[in-house]
Amino acid sequence: MEHLLELQNIVVRFALRFGDLTAVDDVSFTLDRGDRMGLVGESGAGKSVTGFSIIGLISRPGYIASGRILFEGTDLAHLNEEALRNIRGNRISMIFQDPMMTLNPVLTIGTQMTETLQAHMDITDEEAAAMAVDRLRMVHIPSPEKRLNQYPHEFSGGMRQRIVIAIALLMDPALIIADEPTTALDVTIQAEILDLLLELCATGKTGLILITHDLAVVSQVTDKITVMYAGRIVEMGSTDTIIHDPRHPYTQGLINALPGSRHTGSRLNQIPGMMPNLLTIPPGCSFHPRCPFMMDICTKQAPRLKYYKEHERQISCFLMENQNKGSI
Repeated sequence: MEHLLELQNIVVRFALRFGDLTAVDDVSFTLDRGDRMGLVGESGAGKSVTGFSIIGLISRPGYIASGRILFEGTDLAHLNEEALRNIRGNRISMIFQDPMMTLNPVLTIGTQMTETLQAHMDITDEEAAAMAVDRLRMVHIPSPEKRLNQYPHEFSGGMRQRIVIAIALLMDPALIIADEPTTALDVTIQAEILDLLLELCATGKTGLILITHDLAVVSQVTDKITVMYAGRIVEMGSTDTIIHDPRHPYTQGLINALPGSRHTGSRLNQIPGMMPNLLTIPPGCSFHPRCPFMMDICTKQAPRLKYYKEHERQISCFLMENQNKGSI
């Protein structure tokens, strides 16, 4: 069966004066209709660049150096800009962290929604307005008919993010990429937005890629997790499996750093050190300077991402190779 989305060995580089910098290195994964995947890691892990590469938003000097991005059977990595525009906002929508980056402050919500619809469909103003009202109602905006005539500054942060989601849903996309969609919101509103995304995926068979550094958020919304570090995938499997039994030392560090993982009043855990600068990624396994289980081979050779049947996931770690000689 054809996957909704399939990334095959994607490499994204940025051409700088002193040479090319690799931001995403040999990333592969699949997503089916209705799947909800969390793309997780610290800042600089390559999560957002991976998301932007799917939708064709890698701006120069960035470029996709190699690999394929198959969406509904079409390779997006080699489409021209016009063909990409027909897919972007139509079959694939993106939700950004800050809704004010998406919304035009000098246009009403109604104008922005109807212009989006008429850019992709040959419909009248009245038909576009009716569809806009329907999408606002879908994301639980009260009195949607009145809201069409209001400007972004007249809404709260949570309401603006709902409107951004409504715009993302205008063309009934097959895939939504959400880049830290709840980071700027308080906890109560955050929970409402996450519930809304869950509801939309369940009812519309829409695929979701949720890009975040927050494993607590991922555990509520997704059914699979892809953990990235320094541009590479280090662990990938079902959400339940990884949250309750993390195997890669980096994933273990992320989960142990969650506030709920410690006794009340005890000091929070943290992963020592920092994500390496992409200009100075250490040789071998890029995580080895921060890893409590570092072995000599980790400093010399980069581990390959392998599937471990007994652990029902893919892991990139020499420690796992030593423990599981029966990997396939």
